[in-house]
Amino acid sequence: MSSAYFPGFLLGLSLILAIGAQNAFVLRQGLRQEHVFAVCLVCALSDAVLISAGVAGFGLASDAMPWLEPVLRYGGALFLLAYAARSLRSALRNHGSLTPSSRQATGLGATLLTCLAFTWLNPHVYLDTVVLLGSISSQYEGRKLAFALGAMTASFAFFFTLGFGARLLRPVFASQTAWRVLDVLVGLAMLAIALKLLWP
Repeated sequence: MSSAYFPGFLLGLSLILAIGAQNAFVLRQGLRQEHVFAVCLVCALSDAVLISAGVAGFGLASDAMPWLEPVLRYGGALFLLAYAARSLRSALRNHGSLTPSSRQATGLGATLLTCLAFTWLNPHVYLDTVVLLGSISSQYEGRKLAFALGAMTASFAFFFTLGFGARLLRPVFASQTAWRVLDVLVGLAMLAIALKLLWP
C-alpha cells in the first residue's frame, strides 16, 4: 500500500502548492480566524471528491462535454477578476476595518460560498486533480485506492496546516499596512490567474 500511498501524497501536495487563489483565501481566513475549520474542511473535501472522480476515470468528461472547459475557464476568470477588484479596493481604503480585531466578520454562508467558488470555478483544479492525478493513478492498477488516499491526505494536511498555522503570522498583520500589502498581493495574483485563464 505504501508504494502507492506516498507517491499519491507527494504528487497531491505538489499540485496543491501550485494553486494560488484558493490558498490565498484560506490564508486570509486563517489570519482573521473566521470559520477556519469549515473553510479548510470544504477545501479538503472538495479535493477528495475531485480526486475520487479522477481516479474513477472521469477525467474523460471533457471529451464527452467539450463545452465544459470554456464555461469553467470564463466563469472562473470572471469570478477572479471580481475578487481581485475587491482586494485592490480594500487595499485603498483608509480605515480600521483592515485590522483583524475590528473588522466586521463575514457570515458562514457567504464565506463558504466564496470558498466553493474558489474551488469549483478554477479550471486548474480539474486539470490537476481529475485529469492529471486520474491519469497517473492508472500506473497503480490494483493500488488506486491507496494512491487516492495519499493525495487526499496531502490535501487535508495542507489546508488545515495553512488555515490554522496562519495565526502564527497574526502579529505581523496587526497593522493596516501589512493587510494592505496582503490585499494588493492577493489582488494582483488573482488578476494574473484570471488573465491567464482568458488568454492561455
